[in-house]
Amino acid sequence: MPQITLEQESYISIEQVCQVATGSWQVELSQSNDFRELINAGPKFIEKLLNEDGVVYGVTTGYGDSCTVEILPELVEELPLHLTRYHGCGLGRYLNESQATAVMFARLISLSKGYSGVSLELIELLTAMINLQILPQIPEEGSVGASGDLTPLSYIAGALVGERQVKWQEQLLLASEAFAKNNLEPIKLKPKEGLAVMNGTAVMTGLACLAFKRAEYVAQLATRLTAMASLSIKGNANHFDEYLFKVKPHQGQQKVAARVRSDLNYERHPSRNSERLQDRYSIRCAPHVIGVLEDTLPLFRSFIENELNSSNDNPIIDTEHQKVLHGGHFYGGHIAFAMDSMKNAVANIADLVDRQLALMVDTRYNNGLPSNLSASNTERTSINHGFKAVQISVSAWTAEALKQTMPASVFSRSTECHNQDKVSMGTISTRDCLRVLELTEQVLAAQILAVYQAITVRLEQNELDMADWPKDIKDFYSDVDQSFELVREDRTLEMDLRQFVTKIQNRHWKLYEE
Repeated sequence: MPQITLEQESYISIEQVCQVATGSWQVELSQSNDFRELINAGPKFIEKLLNEDGVVYGVTTGYGDSCTVEILPELVEELPLHLTRYHGCGLGRYLNESQATAVMFARLISLSKGYSGVSLELIELLTAMINLQILPQIPEEGSVGASGDLTPLSYIAGALVGERQVKWQEQLLLASEAFAKNNLEPIKLKPKEGLAVMNGTAVMTGLACLAFKRAEYVAQLATRLTAMASLSIKGNANHFDEYLFKVKPHQGQQKVAARVRSDLNYERHPSRNSERLQDRYSIRCAPHVIGVLEDTLPLFRSFIENELNSSNDNPIIDTEHQKVLHGGHFYGGHIAFAMDSMKNAVANIADLVDRQLALMVDTRYNNGLPSNLSASNTERTSINHGFKAVQISVSAWTAEALKQTMPASVFSRSTECHNQDKVSMGTISTRDCLRVLELTEQVLAAQILAVYQAITVRLEQNELDMADWPKDIKDFYSDVDQSFELVREDRTLEMDLRQFVTKIQNRHWKLYEE
């Protein structure tokens, strides 16, 4: 199995996080002496400070507003364990396997930079947990995004000491039991280690990596379906002309238009000479809508990957200059902005596709397609309703996605005795974004079935010729044809929709190559 090697100067990409999260790659720590010495230097420096009666936040003091509370020397070793325990108050759904793995990997990347004061033993155990898929049950609710993702990350810290519940090989076990089955031992947290594991942005960042790849695919799939919707309603392909997009040169918008031109085989497509001068906005302006997401993806990537490859806890242990630096790197503002912005752009795509489907089912606008896309053409036509209810469901999913677009980052709350008096809400932003993505994927699944239905009806009526189609469109249509039966008689479509949502989330179709 491919492996990713972590060392101080490693730069990990979103794609690599997703490969680890899905179990396709494993993680290893650099075996170089320089790396091992770098990691070990942090705990040694903290131990030196303790021996010299130094004051270190979260080591010889309480946490947050309690930073003025001095910890008696004989209690210093117990402090990190108490931190993990009193933060064990998360609620909501548990992160799924890929999400939990992404979060653990994001934390490991940060800790392996060597500025967090954790031992080699800790990061080796965390690495083993990732590779063996010993996954803490992490509730998704309870973080305000500063001081980092304290409560959800406490479930990782608690697992490291053997106390929390984990999932391993489809079993729910105490972490200590899962460790025993894999010849591992829980660790005893050293001073600063509980804080180092918990006081960072790993939850929002790990989940943001997964969100990014889903959003990237949503943009591509919505582009493919726009081309097929245009084909379905005999739209005017001139709306995607290359010269037209040269005069408004947003690069993402141009990329979408170029993809639609390719999918429509623009040079040969008969709709170049369509009698309709202008299609409605959901077709004509699709590159302008999808292009917003395409144009912002590079910015989102830079924000996410910078956060991912940073040391984002507090305090920072500077062993080179023998300093403890107190700051606020746990603040997740960049992830919050990226996720709030991403969910807005993605929800707009759900709205676009919803409007495309509304055109296709309506005989006033679909240029000769049957009402509600019903393929019934017998005396039973009057009792068949095709995609009527699907369009209602798509409208509901879209409305819910649009409702989620209120930016979470503007709802900062003052918490923890006004110590955390300005917080990022980055984890809530990310969770919102994942929900918007899920709803949008449901809309896209419905649209896949709808465009297949419409195009198949056109083919049966000899109104389209597959010979005009480029290979990519033929392949996409043929793949759907193998999994979905034309709706001639009304039937329940739930399982078809679920199947295609899964295909989307697994990125089943290879859509565009740059």
